Amino acid sequence: ALGLRWYVFGAQAAILYGAARFTEDIDVTVEPGTVATSVLVRALRSEGFTPRIQDADFIAQTRVVPLIHEATQTPVDVVLAGPGIGELFFEGTRQVDVDGTLVPVTSPEDLVVMKVLAGRPKDLEDVVAVLAAQEQFDEQRARALIELLERALDQSDLMPSFDRCWRRAVRIHDRH
Repeated sequence: ALGLRWYVFGAQAAILYGAARFTEDIDVTVEPGTVATSVLVRALRSEGFTPRIQDADFIAQTRVVPLIHEATQTPVDVVLAGPGIGELFFEGTRQVDVDGTLVPVTSPEDLVVMKVLAGRPKDLEDVVAVLAAQEQFDEQRARALIELLERALDQSDLMPSFDRCWRRAVRIHDRH
């Protein structure tokens, strides 16, 4: 209703791109632009979403609005995109048909980058599964984004993590 750009990421995107995973929550990134968070929350309330946390400081610090979709009791985390790499993630978004509805979803490449950055074991398993399931994957884009993140965060462990996942995914893909 506010005309904001958004996309699905996280486990639901991983499932759409080939990861066999169970999750009940939905992660969405929204680009609020000049729209105040309170206006966004009010618009989401009018569509049947209720905030799980009322703490404005929490939302301001984390840039996450935890919600519940009342009709389905589905937890939804709305991440408020900021400038920088978030803008690059919007560029890669694609429309995916989900039960007859076109839904903006982060690209497999950007999802892999996000999950390598998160670095939890289940995220890295998702990376392997998504990589193994893709017939076409823009490895150059993923590597460029990982290099950008490593420089920005002064980290050197992201590319080795990606490389380990890549090797595992190639082995899985070659077996099938």
